Amino acid sequence: MNRLPSLAPVAVPRARIRLARRSCHTYDGRVGFGSVEEVERALAADSYLADRGLATAVYLAVAMQRPLLLEGEAGVGKTEVGKTLARILGAELIRLQCYEGIDSAQALYEWDYARQLLYARALQAGEVREHVSELYGPEFLIERPLLRALRAGSGAVLLIDEVDRADDEFEAFLLELLSDFSVTVPELGTIGADEPPVVVVTSNRTRELHDALKRRCLYHWIDFPSLEREVAIVHLRAPEVPEALARSVAEAIAQLRVLDLAKPPGIAEAIDWARALALLGADGADGDAARETLGWALKDHDDLLRAQAELFSG
Repeated sequence: MNRLPSLAPVAVPRARIRLARRSCHTYDGRVGFGSVEEVERALAADSYLADRGLATAVYLAVAMQRPLLLEGEAGVGKTEVGKTLARILGAELIRLQCYEGIDSAQALYEWDYARQLLYARALQAGEVREHVSELYGPEFLIERPLLRALRAGSGAVLLIDEVDRADDEFEAFLLELLSDFSVTVPELGTIGADEPPVVVVTSNRTRELHDALKRRCLYHWIDFPSLEREVAIVHLRAPEVPEALARSVAEAIAQLRVLDLAKPPGIAEAIDWARALALLGADGADGDAARETLGWALKDHDDLLRAQAELFSG
C-alpha cells in the first residue's frame, strides 16, 4: 500500500458536515405513499405481492423515516422488498451485502491514498505543513455504500442485506447510522444526510441480532406465503406457467417445507421449478419431469434424497 510522506500531526477541526447531495432523483420520504393500500397496489404493480402486514410496515417505515428490519427464512422475498421499493420510488438502489469480517472500510469509506500521495508531492516541501489538513478533505474520500447513501439522501434506498452474516462489531458500527442517519469520520467529523434515505435491513436469523439494533428499526417478520398467495406469486412472476401447474408446484413446495430440510425452498425456487416444468410440458409437480427437475427447488443433496423418498416413493 502506498504511504503518505511522514508529516507532523495537524489538528483537524471536527464538525457536523453536510456533504453535497449526489445528482439523482429525489422524493419526499414523508409522503412517499398516501396509504397502506397504495403501498400494496404499487408493490403489486411491480410484481411483488405483499400481505397487509408487510405493506403496513413499508408504509410506516417510509412515512416515519425509520429503518425497516425484515427477518425471515431465506427465500421469502426480504431482499426483493428493497429492490422493489427503489424501483417504485424512482430512487437509487444502494446495496451493502454483509459478510463475515466486513468492516467500515468496505462499508463506509476509504482514503484515496494514491491521490493523496500525488497531492502531497505536488506541494513544495515548505508548504506541506500548511496544507496537510487538505489531504483529508472530502475530495479524497472513496465512497462505499453507506457514505453513498448519506450523500444521496432521500434519493436513495439503502439495502443492508443479510446483516446477521456480519460480526457483532460491525452491527455496533451501524447503530449511529440507523439512529441518526449520520456517521463519524475521525479526520472530518460527523457526516449526516439532510434528508435520510429509505433503509431496509434484512436478516436470515442465522444468529440473534442485538436489541440495540432492533430498537432503532421498525421490525417485520416475513413468513412463507400461504398456498393461494404462492399460486398468485408464481402466476404473476411466470405468466407462461398454466394455472393448474402453478397450483401443483405450490402444493409440492408446501409439502417440502414441512419436512425437516436443511434448506427449505423459497419463493424464487418455486418460480424456477414451475418455469422448468412448463418448459418440459409437464402438467404437474409429479412424475418423471418433477423428479428430474427437483434440483430447481432444493439445493442440498441430503434434502434431495429425503424429498425424493417422501414425494415420489409411490
